[in-house]
Amino acid sequence: MHNQVNRVGYEEDKERGVSVTQPPTGARTAVLLPGTGSDDVFVRSVFDVPLAAVGLKAVLPAPIPGADLVSAHLAALDEAARDEPIVAGGISLGAHLAAEWALRNPDRCAGLLLALPGWHGKPEAAPAAVAARYSAASVRALGPTAAIAAAIADVPGWLATELTRAWTGYGDALADSLDTAADRPAPTLDELAGLTMPCGVAGCTDDAIHPLEIATAWTRALPRAALCTTRLEIIGVDPEALGRATVLAWLKASQG
Repeated sequence: MHNQVNRVGYEEDKERGVSVTQPPTGARTAVLLPGTGSDDVFVRSVFDVPLAAVGLKAVLPAPIPGADLVSAHLAALDEAARDEPIVAGGISLGAHLAAEWALRNPDRCAGLLLALPGWHGKPEAAPAAVAARYSAASVRALGPTAAIAAAIADVPGWLATELTRAWTGYGDALADSLDTAADRPAPTLDELAGLTMPCGVAGCTDDAIHPLEIATAWTRALPRAALCTTRLEIIGVDPEALGRATVLAWLKASQG
């Protein structure tokens, strides 16, 4: 008997000698966007293997730093869905933008993979938005190098490594990129209620920047959604844990 994940269909990948769960939709591609101040390298470490396990090709756009950050991410979704529907998603800001895009393109979105949403509606005092604004101000006051050093002073080693690489990659546009993300409204709960495709939501039980209450609220608002959780301390040693939680939630939502 196959486990719950494989009830949606599976086949043997003879080249790799593994059982590959088949996606419950006709989509063949998943486009995953990074979070605020993050990059495609981290997204790949989270989602590449879990997506391959369900037969989806991962498209992981790199951020375009600066004021065009959001529009470039949305354009990447448009381009990927030009010929056929896609599964869209991302982490934090990336999840917000995927849901925003799906609201405007419901016929081109076969599902949503929503990891660590940070707020719904206006960002206002959401911890993730406050943190991004504070970081942007620090970059402008101290310069990127000193701001990065201050940001990583009291965080776990894995997060320090991720922040250093990603923030360095944004170059002189780091502060503008952080502010652009912090000021972007996410879909409201009422808007999320209009998304009828299967949606997998993932949250962390120990993440103060992306409170689990937000992921729970998104899950309750979405008509066809499931929530799976993990912990930051696990992601620190196994980034794929976040991807597995999100993909598993999507598979569960697809069966409902």
